[in-house]
Amino acid sequence: RSLAVRSAAWLATGGRGSRRLGGTAPEPVIYDVAVIGAGIVGLATARELLLRYPGKKVAVLDKEPVVGFHQTGHNSGVMHAGIYYAPGSLKAKLCVEGLQLAYAYCDARGIPYEKCGKLIVAVTEDELPGLEQLYKRGVANGVKDLCFMSPAEFKKVEPHCNGIRAIHSPHTGIVDWGLFARKLAEDVSESNGTILVSHEVESVEQVFGSGTDMVVKCANGATVRCQHAIFCAGAFADRLAHKSGGTKLPIIIPVRGEYLELAE
Repeated sequence: RSLAVRSAAWLATGGRGSRRLGGTAPEPVIYDVAVIGAGIVGLATARELLLRYPGKKVAVLDKEPVVGFHQTGHNSGVMHAGIYYAPGSLKAKLCVEGLQLAYAYCDARGIPYEKCGKLIVAVTEDELPGLEQLYKRGVANGVKDLCFMSPAEFKKVEPHCNGIRAIHSPHTGIVDWGLFARKLAEDVSESNGTILVSHEVESVEQVFGSGTDMVVKCANGATVRCQHAIFCAGAFADRLAHKSGGTKLPIIIPVRGEYLELAE
C-alpha cells in the first residue's frame, strides 16, 4: 500500500488527529520509537524494528518532502565488497555481510542492480605496495574471489583501463540506493509504521512521569511523542544531538566525493 504520509490537515493538529463534531478529540499517538532521518540507515532501522517487534508503533521523521533525499539519493551507487576497511573492524564486518544482504533484498524486492565488478589499478611502480596491502585487507575481511590481474587480463574486463597491475573484485556492483530506500519505506508502511515527511526536528525533550519519555518538536508545529528516539540523520546528526541537549562535540566534517559518468 501507499506510504503512510500524513495529510496537511493531520499535521496542522500536531499529530493529534481532527476533532469530530459532537464528540471528543482522539488521544494523541504515542510511538514506541521515533527514528529521526528517512535515509537508508533510518529506514532500515525502522524496518528491522518492525520485523523484530511487530506490535510496536514506529515513526520515521524527515525534514524533506520525500525519503532518501540527501546522501542516500546522491552517491555513486556502488555496492562495496569490503576491501578498504581495517581487518577486524565493525565497518569491515558490516560491509562484507551487508553486500550479500543487499543483493538478497534487491532480488526479493525486484530492485535492478548490476554486479559489474571493480578494478583497483596501480598505474605506476610506487603504487604496487599499496595495491598489495589492499589485497591483503580484502582477503582478511573475507571478500570473495579477489584476484590480481595483469594488464592483458584486466583489459578484457575494461579495454580502456591502463596500468601495470590491478585487483579485480567481481562481486562489487552498482544500484540505485534511492530506489532501495523507497522500497524500505514501503516495507515500513506495510508493517504499520508511519513515515512523517516534511517534519524537520527542532528539539527533543525528555518528559518523565507523563506516560511518554520524549517529545519531538518539529518546525512545522507538529509534536511527536515517543518512548525512544533514534537519530539516523547523517551529516546532520551532530546538530540534532546538540539541539537535543547533547554536547557540540564531536562535530561531523563532511567530505564530498566526486565521480564521473561515462557517455559510453
